[in-house]
Amino acid sequence: MARTEVVTMTNMCMICSGTRVLVQDRRDPDWPGVTFPGGHVEKGESFTDAVIREVYEETGLRIASPRLCGVKDWINGDGSRYMVLCYRVERFEGTPASSDEGDVYWAELDDLPKMQLAEGMETMLRLFTDETISEQYFEHKDGAWISILK
Repeated sequence: MARTEVVTMTNMCMICSGTRVLVQDRRDPDWPGVTFPGGHVEKGESFTDAVIREVYEETGLRIASPRLCGVKDWINGDGSRYMVLCYRVERFEGTPASSDEGDVYWAELDDLPKMQLAEGMETMLRLFTDETISEQYFEHKDGAWISILK
């Protein structure tokens, strides 16, 4: 059994200001809806530098001291793995500004489940808020994807 695999690494960051979080209403027709900012980790880039860069590119905010709070991952049909590193941050500077990725605005964290969330975000919120969960793994069984929280 091979001990290496092809992995696509991405990140997502919940930016907190008291009871509010910065959300992004994505314009991408493949994954529309409200989510948190984030994106791909570039080859050779540190995970922390990647989330700081992505948040700045998508919101104009300069975040500091992002904390890893969970991982979402699954195995694609071609055998490669897709990973989303989930971060939480309370320290930032600047004024939020929308980007080509979508409109950004502050929302009450408790109101998120009532919003038009991007597919899977309602479950994914638990990675950001529940300290007893560190991973959301998708397993393919009997032709269906099963979400498992660990």
